[in-house]
Amino acid sequence: MAINYAFSEDKVISELQKYVDETYSQHYAQRKYQSTQFIEDCGHGEGFCMGNILKYAQRYGRKNGKSRADLMKILHYGIIMLHLHDMESKK
Repeated sequence: MAINYAFSEDKVISELQKYVDETYSQHYAQRKYQSTQFIEDCGHGEGFCMGNILKYAQRYGRKNGKSRADLMKILHYGIIMLHLHDMESKK
C-alpha cells in the first residue's frame, strides 16, 4: 500500500538524493578524501556540521532569497551528523 505523504517527503527525499549525488561529482569529492573527512578525523566533525547547519539556516531568505539550495545543504549536513552520531554510538 502506497503512503500518502502529507508534506511530500517522498519527493523531497528523492530530490535530496539527487543533490547529494551531484555534490559527489563536484570538486568536493574529486580527491581521495573530502575536507569534511579531515575535519572529522581531527575530532571536530559534529561541530563543523552543526556550524554549517546554523550558517545555512541563518542565511536562508537573506542571501539569494529563500534558496532551496540552502535547505538542501542543511539536510545534507544533517545526514553527515547522523552518520557521525552512528559511528560514535558504535564505539
